[in-house]
Amino acid sequence: MKRGLIAIAVVAVLLLMVGGCLVGNYNKLVTMKEGVSQAWAQVDNQLQRRASLIGNLVETVKGTAMQEQQVFGQIADARARMSGARTPEATIEAGRAMDSAISRLLVVVENYPELKSNSAFVGLMDELAGTENRLATERQRYNQQVQGFNVLVKRFPGSLYAGMFGFKESPYYQIPEDARTTPKVDFGGLKTP
Repeated sequence: MKRGLIAIAVVAVLLLMVGGCLVGNYNKLVTMKEGVSQAWAQVDNQLQRRASLIGNLVETVKGTAMQEQQVFGQIADARARMSGARTPEATIEAGRAMDSAISRLLVVVENYPELKSNSAFVGLMDELAGTENRLATERQRYNQQVQGFNVLVKRFPGSLYAGMFGFKESPYYQIPEDARTTPKVDFGGLKTP
């Protein structure tokens, strides 16, 4: 009888240890996933702020540069994609399209020096620069959260728990391919005294 009770006690302790480990790892996965979601919400807030600012900036530029309709169309398309994105992956792609459109808009701005004297334009550019800095910071924080979560999901024994409970890797917010190219700077049109 004593041996039976000891065996039952040992089994109960082992079950409690395994159950505790399971619950602990599940809670850790949930906490990390929520960290990723919170960091993503911050990125999404900054992307929405940028999309709003870009709309105002485009309207300001349109008054001066009417012939640049293609760039304005690309920005409008990127903003539409941003507002229609429902997943981090779709939002990241829309953000990349916006990055590309912004770089084209900045080229247009360089071709119209009179814009730089427009106080509304200057204010919007300052706001956009601040937003881009905040967005870069939030992207970095998001990617750090994703890294921690993805390591937990991939590393043993977390991979067992993650698979068991349906946790999958989260996507990184990476820069677009065209941002990796070095911009061409040409001072050929400047006259030296």
